[in-house]
Amino acid sequence: MINTYIASLVQYGLRTGLIDAADQTYITNQILQLMELDSYEPAAPVKIQLNEILAGFLKDAVDRGLCDDNITAKDLFDTKLMGILTPLPREVRAKFRMLYEESPEKATDWFYKFSQDTDYIRRYRIEKDVRWKTNTEYGNLDITINLSKPEKDPRAIAAAKAAPQSEYPKCLLCPENEGYAGRMNHPARQNHRIIPVELDGESWNLQYSPYVYYPEHSIVFNSQHTPMIINKATLEKLLDFVTIFPHYFVGSNADLPIVGGSILSHEHFQGGHYSFPMERAPLERMITFKDYEDVTAGIVKWPMSVIRLTCTNKERLCDLATKILLQWRIYTDKDAFIFAKTGDNPHNTITPIARRRGENYELDLVLRNNITTEEHPLGVYHPHAELHHIKKENIGLIEVMGLAVLPARLKNELANLETALMEDLPFTGELEKHAAWANELKQRCTFTRENIGSVLKMEVGKVFAKCLEDAGVFKRTADGKKAFDRFINYVNLDD
Repeated sequence: MINTYIASLVQYGLRTGLIDAADQTYITNQILQLMELDSYEPAAPVKIQLNEILAGFLKDAVDRGLCDDNITAKDLFDTKLMGILTPLPREVRAKFRMLYEESPEKATDWFYKFSQDTDYIRRYRIEKDVRWKTNTEYGNLDITINLSKPEKDPRAIAAAKAAPQSEYPKCLLCPENEGYAGRMNHPARQNHRIIPVELDGESWNLQYSPYVYYPEHSIVFNSQHTPMIINKATLEKLLDFVTIFPHYFVGSNADLPIVGGSILSHEHFQGGHYSFPMERAPLERMITFKDYEDVTAGIVKWPMSVIRLTCTNKERLCDLATKILLQWRIYTDKDAFIFAKTGDNPHNTITPIARRRGENYELDLVLRNNITTEEHPLGVYHPHAELHHIKKENIGLIEVMGLAVLPARLKNELANLETALMEDLPFTGELEKHAAWANELKQRCTFTRENIGSVLKMEVGKVFAKCLEDAGVFKRTADGKKAFDRFINYVNLDD
């Protein structure tokens, strides 16, 4: 049977263009070497999906002791297998450059499909994610329960702990990951390729996220392992990126804990070919910045505090955005509980997002503050404790723009909550954290077996909207709007 899987994988490589007909014998022999086989009887390929082909290889490898029987070891093994089919970086970059000459979109379309064909993006895992939309006063919010990241079993966790520690690559974003074999505590990347790009005169790279939270979810990262920072150069790089790839948006997580992303040690952005709910949100009211009357400015109708700037001149746009950033860094308004710093700890930063609208450049500046208190030890402008049963993690760039990335546990918990609500069972065990919410839902919702699933999804989306409201520094109240105006006036003061 292994011969059939070998023939099928080679045929897959030919069909997807990963290999050429001239490579067929060579690739077959490379696969034999990996599988520790010294002979091969040609077999007819079968028409099955890539994950089924790889499953056949993995079963054979486990049965013959070539691979341990846990998810991490299997991922390392089948990535090595797909690395045999993956063209060298120089070939990938040459193809991307050739297609870019035709159009930037044609180049990224090809690279995105390529990153899926190599199994760097595992389509069959992404398909497991649960996705829906919830209508709110801010428009339709995107909700996902992330199931595509495999959960490590205890054997894999123990093996990772026992594995020798290494500082190469320094992190998951370093360019040295390209082609890296991986280890029990670091994923394999033999099937991973990156595209160099120059941003503001610096060497950066483009790749896709292996977890694809939204279409063409890309990671843009500095070639140097340098910490996240938000400054004028950051804004210039964002605007450079949407000049090079005008069909993509790009944004940066904030550079402070709590309001930042999960990796603060390596400067990077996230982008893609997708219109997020925040992008579709209208301006609630127009504002004007002194000496920048040529830049259209307004406050976005959004649960968080967002200033949108639009201009055909990206230098003017960047100058104004930098002024707002610098003024926000030092801004304190005790009445609004905004403190620029406490002791030596700075609190104010922004989450910036850049895009193109025709000939215009557009920047959304989301004002952030990471102050904590005894009442809110995880952050005043962070989802509050009563919402943690749904979302406890940081509100990063993706969530800021209106896409909830919720933990995998919610899939089973919501299914069990349906049963408990319909059968009037107590909310115990894993459902205990949802008890207050579920009892409140019982008071105001009418559940039937036909509607309970959709009603719970809608209510989860409403909780996410509240998470975003908690993260907003200026609340959507009369006092909050006055406080927002005070900051705008502060920016407009003479320097």
